[in-house]
Amino acid sequence: MEALKSGTDVLFILLGGIMVLAMHSGFAFLELGTVRKKSQVNALVKILTDFSVSTIAYFFIGYSLAYGVNFFSGAETLLQKNGFELTRFFFLLTFAAAIPAIVSGGIAERARFYPQLAATFLIVGFIYPFFEGIAWNQAYGIQAWLKATYGEEFHDFAGSVVVHAMGGWIALPAVVLLGARHGRYTKEGRLSAHPPSSIPFLALGAWILTVGWFGFNVMSAQTIDKISGLVAMNSLMAMVGGTLVALVAGRNDPGFVHNGPLAGLVAVCAGSDVMHPFGALFVGGVAGGLFVVMFTLTQNRWKIDDVLGVWPLHGLCGAWGGIAAGIFGSRAMAGVGGVAFMPQLLMTGLAVAVALVGSCLVYGLLRAAFGLRLDQEQEYNGADLSIHKITAEPEREPNW
Repeated sequence: MEALKSGTDVLFILLGGIMVLAMHSGFAFLELGTVRKKSQVNALVKILTDFSVSTIAYFFIGYSLAYGVNFFSGAETLLQKNGFELTRFFFLLTFAAAIPAIVSGGIAERARFYPQLAATFLIVGFIYPFFEGIAWNQAYGIQAWLKATYGEEFHDFAGSVVVHAMGGWIALPAVVLLGARHGRYTKEGRLSAHPPSSIPFLALGAWILTVGWFGFNVMSAQTIDKISGLVAMNSLMAMVGGTLVALVAGRNDPGFVHNGPLAGLVAVCAGSDVMHPFGALFVGGVAGGLFVVMFTLTQNRWKIDDVLGVWPLHGLCGAWGGIAAGIFGSRAMAGVGGVAFMPQLLMTGLAVAVALVGSCLVYGLLRAAFGLRLDQEQEYNGADLSIHKITAEPEREPNW
């Protein structure tokens, strides 16, 4: 019976890992559709290589730093409980690798390739697991202090703060240090339009992410006995709320419409197991509106050229979701309870601080040592030709 349970748990979390792995193709296609045509190949290559570098960093350093578990044992030892710890690593790796995938969307079209891979290694190996261990493995006694002080620990069921807020706030210094794409703003400071190269690919990426997100959220239970239909329902309601509010606030712009469900899903991750569906609908709706408003402000008023809007989408909506879990997860708001506002607020603030400091260190050092961005001629030619020596489509068909 024990073997059956452990085998079922392995299958459950393995399917979750596969669904979140598929989400990385969603990141790739979302970026491909949003950037200009001359940077499409670069978007695809970046996501795959970032995932590969993340795997090495997390396997040898990050997972041990976060959970105190390593894989320097014989295969016979690793196979205990049908290899559950191995599949758990795979599942959590797909979360960790989402951080550089998020950053990639912000720095698209003008970042140098290998310095970004170095940043990926440092972020996934050290910065992300430092906070992951605090939030999800009781590291440094911070969760115990919150429990003793406020009666509840910080609660982030599927990573609104641990994954998305961290990713978005790590991306912000990288975007600022890189600077805007050449030609994005005129000498008078006006915005120059850089429309998406392919709305169909943008939509495809958003749909892959949306579908995979149900594995991201529901299978964060990690074992089959903890699975909850409430998580699936709340994910659905937040997705719908984010879509509809983004539709209205974004005036039917297809870019906003397809990022709306992602905003809602980012926000609901933290409290998806404790909120009432009405609360999830509201939280997702607020996130959809927040993304539209803040994306517009960052691009138009603050002149921050965050290409995919990853800071508002992941950074701000993730922070909102972490705080909202402490409100809408409470019994007073028809939630399950077991959450409190202050732990959510304090740990969200800590995540933002860790992300900003860590990102400034990593990208600041890399910029000083190697440089971060392509030169003006390389950027004009496009990342595809400058880095990969090929374009997404041939300029003309061969004659033979």
